[in-house]
Amino acid sequence: MNVNRILPAAIVGALLAIGLALAGALIGRGVENARVGDRSVTVRGLSERVVKADLAVLPLKFAAAGNDLQAVQADIDADTAAVRRFLAAQGYQAGEVDLGRLEVTDQYAREYQQQNVAARYRVAQTVIVRTTNVDRVQATTRQLDQLIREGVVLQDYTGPSYIFTKLNEVRPAMIAEATASARTGAQQFARDSGAQLGGIRSATQGSFEILGRDEIGYDANSQVFKKLRVVTTVSYRLR
Repeated sequence: MNVNRILPAAIVGALLAIGLALAGALIGRGVENARVGDRSVTVRGLSERVVKADLAVLPLKFAAAGNDLQAVQADIDADTAAVRRFLAAQGYQAGEVDLGRLEVTDQYAREYQQQNVAARYRVAQTVIVRTTNVDRVQATTRQLDQLIREGVVLQDYTGPSYIFTKLNEVRPAMIAEATASARTGAQQFARDSGAQLGGIRSATQGSFEILGRDEIGYDANSQVFKKLRVVTTVSYRLR
């Protein structure tokens, strides 16, 4: 075997091995840097505040029954007048009181007629109060016994609904609060992990929730005071 040929081949092989080793080291270093650059933390920020409803809707439904439709309707008209007088005495303006649905049922015309029907006709009327004077509605609900004394029996009474309509006015400030809350949590995570907090990679805003201030055992619509809540999810880069 020619020694002159073996020596250059050995040198080339050694150089190739060294090159591959260096390339592997550089590639490994590149992967390490890519992972470091891709580090991130995802946190949630919360904002809550208590607000007062600014709109109240109070439906008052009453009914009468009998075998003479005209007489039944006359009873309903009398009850409607009594309800209007009561509401006027409570201080409501005419524009805050409206007539709702009128329901007329003929028991004899029903597909599944009951035996021994006591009254053929049943008429139900609803009077609806819609007002921004929430405090007045609260006071009215404590005085509905006056209607009972006048012979007006309320049907299916569930109380008023209290509504908060100014969500758009508080939305920007609450989103800012939730985002600041998320950043505080991310900064704490970065300190604990020995990293520095970078910019935002992505952010999502959850839907706004309108809850009753007293969440347990109460319908939110029945409560004057509401709890607004929004949660944002923010992903930050770590350096």
